[in-house]
Amino acid sequence: MSSMPYALRARRAVRESVSGLPREFWWLWTSTLVNRLGAFVATFMALYLTLDRGYSATYAGLVAALHGLGGVVSSLGGGVMTDRLGRRPTLLIAQASTAVSVALLGFVHHPVAIAGVAFLVGMASNASRPAVQAMMADIVRPEDRIRAFSLNYWAINLGFAVSSMAAGFIAEVSYLAGFLIEAGMTMVCAVLVFLKLPESKPAETVKTAAASDGPNRSASSVSLGTVLRDGRFMGVVGLSFLVALIFQQASVGLPVAMGQAGFTSAEYGMAIAVNGVLIVVLQIPVTRFIEHRDPRRLLVLSSVLAGYGFGLTAFAGSVGVIALTVCVWTLAEIVNAPTQTGLVVRLSPLHGRGRYQGMYSMSWSVAALVAPLMSGFVIDRFGAEWLWGLCAVVGTVAGLGYGVLMRRVPEDEQPVVEAVEPEPAESAEPAAGALRAP
Repeated sequence: MSSMPYALRARRAVRESVSGLPREFWWLWTSTLVNRLGAFVATFMALYLTLDRGYSATYAGLVAALHGLGGVVSSLGGGVMTDRLGRRPTLLIAQASTAVSVALLGFVHHPVAIAGVAFLVGMASNASRPAVQAMMADIVRPEDRIRAFSLNYWAINLGFAVSSMAAGFIAEVSYLAGFLIEAGMTMVCAVLVFLKLPESKPAETVKTAAASDGPNRSASSVSLGTVLRDGRFMGVVGLSFLVALIFQQASVGLPVAMGQAGFTSAEYGMAIAVNGVLIVVLQIPVTRFIEHRDPRRLLVLSSVLAGYGFGLTAFAGSVGVIALTVCVWTLAEIVNAPTQTGLVVRLSPLHGRGRYQGMYSMSWSVAALVAPLMSGFVIDRFGAEWLWGLCAVVGTVAGLGYGVLMRRVPEDEQPVVEAVEPEPAESAEPAAGALRAP
């Protein structure tokens, strides 16, 4: 009986965390979850190329770099498509293209063909990110956005955790099966978008189109040049790149450093699994705690925590201590992800959300390219301790940068969506009301 109050409180917390969001959000959330549940290829690509196909580790690294380069290119292209064509067509094109290219990757054998198709997979799979973020900002009320972004991030990590475990079993049976399963699940996402998600792109009224110099300028007046000239936003992109460089070390610097220190791949797997478990367990309750707190302090705190969380790895001599450092920077990740995404929406003009989200997404894609080069160079030339010290320095610089930059964002600044007239009723269903599960 004594446990009942805790159970009731837990149920109430979950209900409050998911209630009040529109049905369209939950279909988009379901699409994200299904997409990540089927994300097998990125997990076993290196093993597929080296063990199944017999290629060298250098070639596998080249293919991974081309896959990442495709993501960099499509970050901006997907953003432009999101603003010009709309959120729904961009999602359909990106997910259908991903399904086709992933299936094709399972059948090509020539090294040049594999590298070329891997580049296409990277382009197609990353092109949907700006559209997802822009659609989420369109259909969710401003006061619920941090919670919505957090729930979406939770779905990404839950799906990744499950797919990572499943990928190992599938690879033992057939690598081709993994490619085809991912292609099939991605196509399911495309069908889901087609059947359940209406277009959410705000209609350009005469009033909005005329105010081309205002914050809600029309889509035709917002170009990539507009984004690049937005000094405040590009400052956020630059700081996001620094933070992404730190978090990328979880998959590039940490395994290399642990290997050199004599740890096994299984021990690295146990340590890094803490990251996924904590995100799945803590993302929702932590978001409830930070939802209405000052984003300035949250971004400064999360940047410093990330830097010093990795910095503490220099003093870790056992798997248990490394797991503790993972706990530190995972908490930073949980706080940073929804807060920073909310800030990007806050600084984006209504009809330029796709391009702005694309530029923000590109900062992470570029970091994914730079981080392996940076970590490899530093470890080889100076040692792993210098890499972890550098992470602490970068985290401190990012924290100071957010502290300075956020002074220019007025505390009472309202999201741009509130500055325009309500959208026509047929563009999306009302956001108010209780949760309607998909």
